[in-house]
Amino acid sequence: MTSPQDPASVRPVDYKGEPLDSERGPGLGCFRFQVALLVILVILTPLTVAWNWPVEVSVALLFVTLVLLLFAGQTVIFLLRLVAADRREGRRVPMAGRSPTVGQLEDVDADAAGDVENATSPADPGVRE
Repeated sequence: MTSPQDPASVRPVDYKGEPLDSERGPGLGCFRFQVALLVILVILTPLTVAWNWPVEVSVALLFVTLVLLLFAGQTVIFLLRLVAADRREGRRVPMAGRSPTVGQLEDVDADAAGDVENATSPADPGVRE
């Protein structure tokens, strides 16, 4: 049985074989730059064909767009893992929430079930085995 301080569902999120560290890897600024550049390239690449630019330029822009799309996708995955690692530390309370969330209700139910389990589990001190 696990202790209440260390639930079985909470475990560190691994990234490249070690716990995820938000200080390492790309940040939100890097992602925003990648997306802005990607939007520009996605718009510019087909326009180069319509404007009759040299084929080599259009092909080069297409390959740069595909490579940047790969990097932006990997950055999204990394940032989503950061969010997942942050949320595993505990649920945050919604700022404008007046009623308890489903997660808070589940936590109360789990605590109540643990109290009932603890109250019924110890053997009667008068009974010897």
